[in-house]
Amino acid sequence: MQEHHHNNIIIRLLVSPRLRILRHLFLVLFTSSIAAGITWFMLEERETMTTLQKYGSLFLFTSLFLGGCYLSIYLLTPRLLLKNRWGTYLCSVMGIVLGIMIVSVLVEMLLGNEGETVEETSIILGIISFMSSFLSLTLLFVGTSALVLFKYWIQDMQQAEELESATLQSELKLLENQINPHFLFNMLNNANIMIKSNPDMAIHIIARLEDMLHYQMNDSSRKEVTLKEEIVFLNDYLELEKTRRDYFNYTITKEGEPDHIQIPPLLFITFVENAVKHNQDSRTASYVYLLFRKSAGKLTFICENSIPRKSPEKEVGGIGLTNAKRRLDLLFKDNYRLEQTKTDTNYTVKLEFRL
Repeated sequence: MQEHHHNNIIIRLLVSPRLRILRHLFLVLFTSSIAAGITWFMLEERETMTTLQKYGSLFLFTSLFLGGCYLSIYLLTPRLLLKNRWGTYLCSVMGIVLGIMIVSVLVEMLLGNEGETVEETSIILGIISFMSSFLSLTLLFVGTSALVLFKYWIQDMQQAEELESATLQSELKLLENQINPHFLFNMLNNANIMIKSNPDMAIHIIARLEDMLHYQMNDSSRKEVTLKEEIVFLNDYLELEKTRRDYFNYTITKEGEPDHIQIPPLLFITFVENAVKHNQDSRTASYVYLLFRKSAGKLTFICENSIPRKSPEKEVGGIGLTNAKRRLDLLFKDNYRLEQTKTDTNYTVKLEFRL
């Protein structure tokens, strides 16, 4: 239990936005300690250094090491490591380290004692010191990148778990709301009534209901489905709704041949169910209009429904649309746009995301 608690602290330290300043503070302190060690070594070798030179060296080395760390964190890791460009990343790190080492050597030369002779042993020790420092700095910058990768891995794991949980909750909610016992009762009751008067319509209702249940119970468990399958599911839902309402019409329009696009299952049903739910008017004509448009690497979905003239003032959407938006956040992050507009006569949802 205690070990698990310590692990949680480490994960929060790496991931939590609230602890970002603390993370940067730790990095500054760590690099400052390394710079202080180098400055201390120079003090031993250069007894004539002034106070200004001492603190100037400390500031210079700290700035160089921090600059290398931040280049590794914000430039090399996202643009190279996360894109599997390992060779370019390692060459870039070694280039940065080499640049820092050259600056360090120049600083030591500028701070050298006048009249100091260079012995053969000091040259060998200098080469060994140079190689040791080169390796240490390389490990420092690679280590910071490793921590960033670990942070991304934790975030991906958390997001995957949250997405799985949200998807399961969404599916359970859909099973409860869209294909609930009341809906099934109404459809089966309609089919039962029509068995004698209109047997073809009764068979039609049962067939559509069977297709819907099969899709929602089986096909929707897949990670992705084709947009064509999703549209067939929505069409069946709206067709069944039409069989029990006298003045209800719907249209589904496709532009840009989007049928074979792969999408997460049950992506649009919440919006369509919401359109039907707030469109109940048995006395006047009502409609639901769906549009799917593929263009410039994007898919646009528009769901428009009429609003009854004498409908009670209440919030459209509710928890269903809130959960749908959360699922979109998890699926597409910042690569989607959701707009909702309402007038006196209609309500429109527009969803657009990159493919």
